[in-house]
Amino acid sequence: MPKSIVIQKNGGPEVLELQDLDVGAVGPDEIKITNHAIGLNYIDTYHRSGLYPLKLPSGIGLEAAGKIDKVGANVKEFNKGDNIAYASMPIGAYSQQRVIPAKIAVKVPDGISHKMAAALMTKGLTTHYLISKTYALKANETVLFHAAAGGVGQIFAQWANSIGAKVIGTVGSDEKIKIAETNGYAHVINYNKKDFAEEVMKITNDEGVTAVFDGVGKDTFKGSIHCLKARGMMVSFGNASGPLDPINVPKDIQSKSLYITRPTIGHYFTNRKELQAGADAIFEKVKFGKIKINIVKEYKLSDAKQAHQDLESRKLTGPAIIIP
Repeated sequence: MPKSIVIQKNGGPEVLELQDLDVGAVGPDEIKITNHAIGLNYIDTYHRSGLYPLKLPSGIGLEAAGKIDKVGANVKEFNKGDNIAYASMPIGAYSQQRVIPAKIAVKVPDGISHKMAAALMTKGLTTHYLISKTYALKANETVLFHAAAGGVGQIFAQWANSIGAKVIGTVGSDEKIKIAETNGYAHVINYNKKDFAEEVMKITNDEGVTAVFDGVGKDTFKGSIHCLKARGMMVSFGNASGPLDPINVPKDIQSKSLYITRPTIGHYFTNRKELQAGADAIFEKVKFGKIKINIVKEYKLSDAKQAHQDLESRKLTGPAIIIP
């Protein structure tokens, strides 16, 4: 019987349990897939801890790539044997086999492996909407990205460089500086050693940046506001250091007529057409060498607890995957 990771209660990595899974029948609008690689994302820890509540017991994981074993009667866009990837609800990607709605899957082209697709989908789609939909980044702009050595951060700088923009990045340790620089950051700041807001103002000759992309959250918000230009955009897309404190609109926003948004991936890819177009844009960047992905670690499904420990301790220096 196929195996899956299940959580019975919220908590630390210890609540991740490997169990037998009854995959169930394939509905008319569904596909049955065998996962060959599973994406590991920080949002998985939010679901596990309860920061983003789930109805329990629950599976975990949003992203994987694999091969179709069976298609439902109404499914026309896929066939048995197709290579596909997905990065969306329903939750439960930490599994060897599962049934999912066909509408959340995208075709993976020749030349893109299951491992690559699993590492790319969530991080790549996140980068795609941040850089082209949430804030339409243009050539010659200078922006700031927090957690520059992370999975999204590494893709973001490469994508930004491909359109002629300049990115300043922050990291939490000196060893991550080189990782960020290798992926195209023009300047990299260790925010545990220097005041990143002051450094950004120095780099930009006190002009500031037009946008800040922040997946860190509580620890970086105030500094981010400080180094934005007037009418700049604060893009808060994650809470790795904890949820934001309440925002003082007159002090934080009105003082420079700033914009602030908290985007979510599901609001940018609302149907399969949008999803496939976003995935195609990512795969094209990879195939033409504009984005290079280095998968830093592979875990067994039975090692999901360790994977979450490494993720939360920020030991990982790039995309990691689970091989079921």
